Amino acid sequence: MMQSAAPHLRPRHDVPRLMRSVLLALIPGTLAMVWLFGWGVLLNILLCGATALATEALMLRLRGRPIAPALGDHSALLAALLLALCLPPLLPWWMPVLGTFFALALGKHLYGGLGFNPFNPAMLGYVFLLVSFPGSMVLWPSPDLAPPGLLQTLAVGSGMTAFDMVSGATPLDGLKTALAAGQPVAAQRNGFGPFSLHQEPDWLLINALFLLGGLYLLRHRMVAWQIPLGVLLGLGLPAFAAWLIAPDQFADPLFHLFAGGAMLGAFFVATDPVSASTTPLGRLYYGLGIGILVWVIRSWGGYPEGVAFAVLLMNLAAPLLDRLCRPRIAGQG
Repeated sequence: MMQSAAPHLRPRHDVPRLMRSVLLALIPGTLAMVWLFGWGVLLNILLCGATALATEALMLRLRGRPIAPALGDHSALLAALLLALCLPPLLPWWMPVLGTFFALALGKHLYGGLGFNPFNPAMLGYVFLLVSFPGSMVLWPSPDLAPPGLLQTLAVGSGMTAFDMVSGATPLDGLKTALAAGQPVAAQRNGFGPFSLHQEPDWLLINALFLLGGLYLLRHRMVAWQIPLGVLLGLGLPAFAAWLIAPDQFADPLFHLFAGGAMLGAFFVATDPVSASTTPLGRLYYGLGIGILVWVIRSWGGYPEGVAFAVLLMNLAAPLLDRLCRPRIAGQG
């Protein structure tokens, strides 16, 4: 009787199953964004998804690699969804397409494809768009207005309608602008409690649902707990210390944890198994570094949000962290 070759232990999660689980965990937060911000979120997802599949197939064809297995692992779709969720819903249609192509072609296949990319492809595509088109990348639908309808969204995306008619600043951008103008944080309270200064209920709900999806991944051991814990501690602890020392100059910790892309970054972006640290202690330091950098960029940087920049910077540090934090081999002193 033929016996299979060793090893006989099967991995807990193969790549397609892991990617499907992450996509499933993203559904609650994604639906909330579609509901709160309108059709533009869904259109960005469709544009990014279609471009990701086309780019993946094109690059595999140029590299002489089989197309079907790579498309079946869902990694391109996951990168596309993460990028789409970071984009304002009212971008011109060609920006999601350009950003996704950059993310997959230059951020993934330029380095050899899945498993070889040193940077998170979705964050690389986002930063490329943010640096290239900073004015368009900070315009989100105003929370004071109803979400734009499908026809209005299509008109904005095609360039027929101006952004200013339907757009407004995010809470992070509003906070940075107000502080730069000398307005104290205490003057920006909006009635949601002592820890939710200048926060919009839209972003509270979105981050809470991404937190719920992240807890689902932790419950099923799809991601390592050290990274999201490190990100949340690295962001929350310095924010808490600064808020205690100068509450009129710094936002409170819960605002930082539930604003912008904090929860999406902690549980879905920073935990990328390829570009993140892989040792247990290294993962914790990796997450702490991301959280601290996010707080520093939000507090003193030129951009209101710092998740993408922090992730890419710590991607550079991941190999060094793994080298310095290698577990001791059993039997050795």
